[in-house]
Amino acid sequence: MSADTQQAPREITDEEVRALDAHWRAANYLAVGQIYLMANPLLAEPLRPEHVKPRLLGHWGTSPGLNLVHTHLNRVIKARGQDALCVWGPGHGGPAVLANSWLEGTYTQTYPDITRDAAGMERLFKQFSFPGGVPSHVAPETPGSIHEGGELGYSLSHAYGAALDNPDLLVACVIGDGEAETGPLAASWHSNKFLDPVHDGAVLPILHLNGYKIANPAVLARLPEPELDELLRGYGHMPIHVAGDDPDAVHRAMARAMDTALDRIALIQRTAREEGVAERARWPLIVLRTPKGWTGPAEVDGLPVEGTWRSHQVPLSAVRDNPQHLRQLEDWLRSYRPRELFDEHGSPRPLVLDCVPEGARRLGATPHANGGLLLRELPLPPLERYAVTVDKPGVTTHEPTRVLGDLLEHVMHDTAGRRDFRVVGPDETASNRLQAVYSASGKAWQAGTLTVDEHLDRHGRVMEILSEHTCQGWLEGYLLTGRSGLFSCYEAFAHIVDSMVNQHIKWLRVTRRLPWRAPIASLNYLLTSHVWRQDHNGFSHQDPGFVDHVLNKSPEVVRVYLPPDANTLLSVADHALRSRDYVNVIVAGKQPCFDWLSMEQARVHCARGAGIWDWAGTEDGTREPDVVLAAAGDVPTQEVLAAAQLLRRHLPDLTVRVVNVVDLARLLPHEEHPHGMSDFEYDGLFTTDKPVIFAYHGYPWLIHRLAYRRAGHPQLHVRGYKEIGTTTTPFDMVVRNDLDRYRLVMDVIDRVPGLAVRAAPVRQSMEDARQRHHDWIREHGTDLPEVADWTWAG
Repeated sequence: MSADTQQAPREITDEEVRALDAHWRAANYLAVGQIYLMANPLLAEPLRPEHVKPRLLGHWGTSPGLNLVHTHLNRVIKARGQDALCVWGPGHGGPAVLANSWLEGTYTQTYPDITRDAAGMERLFKQFSFPGGVPSHVAPETPGSIHEGGELGYSLSHAYGAALDNPDLLVACVIGDGEAETGPLAASWHSNKFLDPVHDGAVLPILHLNGYKIANPAVLARLPEPELDELLRGYGHMPIHVAGDDPDAVHRAMARAMDTALDRIALIQRTAREEGVAERARWPLIVLRTPKGWTGPAEVDGLPVEGTWRSHQVPLSAVRDNPQHLRQLEDWLRSYRPRELFDEHGSPRPLVLDCVPEGARRLGATPHANGGLLLRELPLPPLERYAVTVDKPGVTTHEPTRVLGDLLEHVMHDTAGRRDFRVVGPDETASNRLQAVYSASGKAWQAGTLTVDEHLDRHGRVMEILSEHTCQGWLEGYLLTGRSGLFSCYEAFAHIVDSMVNQHIKWLRVTRRLPWRAPIASLNYLLTSHVWRQDHNGFSHQDPGFVDHVLNKSPEVVRVYLPPDANTLLSVADHALRSRDYVNVIVAGKQPCFDWLSMEQARVHCARGAGIWDWAGTEDGTREPDVVLAAAGDVPTQEVLAAAQLLRRHLPDLTVRVVNVVDLARLLPHEEHPHGMSDFEYDGLFTTDKPVIFAYHGYPWLIHRLAYRRAGHPQLHVRGYKEIGTTTTPFDMVVRNDLDRYRLVMDVIDRVPGLAVRAAPVRQSMEDARQRHHDWIREHGTDLPEVADWTWAG
């Protein structure tokens, strides 16, 4: 049988429908109860205003549809012995997922005080969107979740990331019709061109169309079914449509759809794995159309609610003050016939639990949603194997990211059998000099190929798509389910995922406070093709601000590193790949860069995070320095050392200290960041009263923000990127932004007491050099020979 033909599934029995409907009704009851009630959870007495929460928060509109999906996933998981995970995309679907977790018993196992009885039900209800309780969306606190439901657009890419290298896993993904309108979600549909049916699991998208967002109609819900069907088929899917508002009919249709989808998935995987069928198959997708706020109040205060945008959040908003609303709420809750669903103690009756899987196959209990339980250490090699030889600083050059690429190739090779490491990026792996990884694994690709293509591989573990959002989502899903990876990106375009990294940082911050969540591999960014060497692409590709964005976030989670050469990059990358529960941002160049430190020196320097390069300065230990030259970043380091060399030549009596900073958080007080320095350490390194000329890779004010509380801050002068860019020579970029060696020497003369008069001729010669540079590049198109041919000769 080919992957395009399959038998029709059997029809479910009336008894199965009765059990499914009981579970669904129970979940709906629990969802409504969480939004409204803080007491009287089983309606043992008539509902009174004091039983209702004073502040009604939550979202009802999407909950009935999510409950339906959860109920029917339970059935197929149990019937087929299927390992499964579900990513819940609709923003605030928390009541539904929490309800199902409580029903299946996972919630009580995770939080023993929320017992599966009337007392536990009351606690479940009261804690929802209540001070000291849990959020209204599917959050890290929710068992079985890998996806923060508070921001839309990322569910499908997360689902595909979870399925990669998980051959036995089914990842269902519920996509709300509001989320379906976002750019990140739209790009994610193409993930099916990268899913390997041999080594990867399957993703079952479930597009839940209930017609409305907060206030407006949903675009896809208003498309005629044939047009929507064409769109989804154009994305490469086989749509299966389920629609209606009659529970009996919808249960039967949803069961057929689930069985059809899973039968097709099994057929695709079997033909690929056992018969070697290589053609890209059409993976199934379910389109579920049900009314928004289904089974809720049909009308409130004379206005239609069920099936409209008015059911999006809290359909009955004045329950404590309006007796009619209170009666409607009680009628609504009793419409689910809770006495049929829960016994006298408040525990779910056997019929309700008939479809629920057992043990780790419950959606709330799957270890794939607690990826740290599955995480293995990466086989990282000794760094000396890939280190560059540095006999003298500043003589030889290497491309740092190319050196790192050799190490990553080793990791890719040594994880080939276990398949738990991937490199992702937006079409830039080779551009960023990491192409050595192709020797161990090609680029994942399931679409058509041409004879001129290179490195495409149906089973590849390098992931490239020109959508930073999708790359980010893939890697997050991969990490959250227990694997490791690296995201390589042009520095300027990392901003595209600003909001996504926000959410991941928040996720990590919360999970650190949940003892049942095991630590996962860190999210590692390699930002290269950076601002100072985008002279060929120009202003559009020049923006170092991702670091500023990240350093605004939770200090316990974020780390930023600026290694100045190849060996320090190796050391930092090794540390990042071994780390857990962090977001590590590494900024490193791909262009030839001077080698400053041996591997042993690099390890020590990176462990220290910031330190004095005594070989570069002119201190002799007899007195304090007259000035401190500091640098963070590869190009700033070169300019600082060139400036130090000029000062040594022109002002030999000046005592200069050179400081290099790898770990930006070291500049913060230790009370503000785990890596921060005490005042004692900081003052010893930078002094309290001497001028500090700091050459920084990015926007200068970040350094001021990090160091503003230090005693020596009034003496701190920072040079960096001033949003002045163009297509020009490499050195002209630093000159335009006043980061060049000549400007740094002028800064020293301007700020060291007594030099303004004594060193006026030197300052004038520096100004002349900048003018000479200006004239030279406009005539020759290349940098001055004294710059282009410069080496360190301390």
